[in-house]
Amino acid sequence: MSMRKLLLAAASCVLLIGAAHAESTLGKPGTPHLGTPITPGDIAAWDLAIGPDGAGLPPGSGTAKQATQLFVDKCASCHGLDLMGKPADRLVGGQGTLAAPGAVKTVGSYWPYATTLFDFIRRAMPLNEPQSLTNDEVYKLSAYILFKNGIIGENAKMDAKSLAKVKMPNRDGFVQIYPGNIK
Repeated sequence: MSMRKLLLAAASCVLLIGAAHAESTLGKPGTPHLGTPITPGDIAAWDLAIGPDGAGLPPGSGTAKQATQLFVDKCASCHGLDLMGKPADRLVGGQGTLAAPGAVKTVGSYWPYATTLFDFIRRAMPLNEPQSLTNDEVYKLSAYILFKNGIIGENAKMDAKSLAKVKMPNRDGFVQIYPGNIK
């Protein structure tokens, strides 16, 4: 073993031991008080997961028709006015291309659940201000993208109940993995 690797291994051990000690003494009298214990409220603010069945969807609603200007203001600079991408991913089209070379994977051709769309927008969009959209805005944008892919009508109201019921074109193109079917 080279001297450099030996020193790196020794430094790693010291850091791990120090971290373990800090963890074991956190909040105890006479300790260095490293870190702050996380509260249930802290966790709740980041617990944004939405299940395929809609579990975790928040209150709110919106239609594609309500989202036209919102898409222009918040999304078009990355996804294009026509949702065809540049510089970011394309959001529409591609239906029927998945089995062919050069498949076009979009929300409308590839994604299995509409709830995944809501989850992603809520968590990560817009790219320069993630988690800045209201629940109503996320429902509106989800509806807009689904409408532009021909999956729902322009006036279809998306909310916690209706979004979970949307049948995506490629829903059956995925294998459900759960403890009962893993071999």
